[in-house]
Amino acid sequence: MGLTVHLVDGTYELFRYHYSPSNRDPDRGAVRGVVNSMLQLVEDGATHIGIATDHVIESFRNDLWADYKTGEGIDPQLKAQFPVLEDVLTAAGFAVWPQTTFEADDGLAAGAALAAADEDVDRVVVCTPDKDMAQLVGGKVVQWDRRQDKWFDTGGVQEKFGVLPESIPDYLALVGDSADGFPGLPGWGAKSAAAVLARYVHLEDIPPSAGQWDITVRSGAKLAKVLQDELEAALLFRTIATLQPDAPVSATVADMAWQGPQDGFAEVAAALDGDRLAERAARLARG
Repeated sequence: MGLTVHLVDGTYELFRYHYSPSNRDPDRGAVRGVVNSMLQLVEDGATHIGIATDHVIESFRNDLWADYKTGEGIDPQLKAQFPVLEDVLTAAGFAVWPQTTFEADDGLAAGAALAAADEDVDRVVVCTPDKDMAQLVGGKVVQWDRRQDKWFDTGGVQEKFGVLPESIPDYLALVGDSADGFPGLPGWGAKSAAAVLARYVHLEDIPPSAGQWDITVRSGAKLAKVLQDELEAALLFRTIATLQPDAPVSATVADMAWQGPQDGFAEVAAALDGDRLAERAARLARG
């Protein structure tokens, strides 16, 4: 039986644990939560794990769109844990991919491409609920929302969004992504975008006039005109929404194998008031 590779958005996990109602330590609790979560993956049988992080908030996309998301407004207590998380996860024996020019999402795309191309890998599990990640699904790659324990293969993506995984960037270009800071096109919503892209797949394949469409969409004439008038913006938004598989990650799948706690991890864990982390990691490594 081949390998299963797990890919994790470390930044998403850090946000999730920082804002968890159970977090009583805003200075260190999020890091402890993420490390415990990664050790839980190991405890549940994961052997090869790649964790992508946003070492800086900005990326090449900020040069493409002035209103793209930045680090402005992030809780300082949360932001201060970004570099700490990378150091602690590395000390815990995980493969960590800090991104600077690219984003953590791009790191997951690069990791998925690397793992899917390895003949020893049977399945690649992208562990995040982020809708951007749906574009990676297909072949060996599935998406897993760990918090809700929901899994998405190609059929699952189609059921959720109404389009194929390869159309997700086009879909986001039309409907926008408020989390990333780009608006989409006026009048285009989830239903209309899904209906049109389910038929035509990509923006450039949508006929310029609704009279040329062989599907019926509410306000189709208006939507077709908006798309033609703002096609350049739509294509830009699609570029922004498209994940880049050349982000820096591990050289090989073997490099993603969990190494067990490294020298000094016990001291790092103690500084986080996380003695149990060290005990848990050591126990898993022995097991």
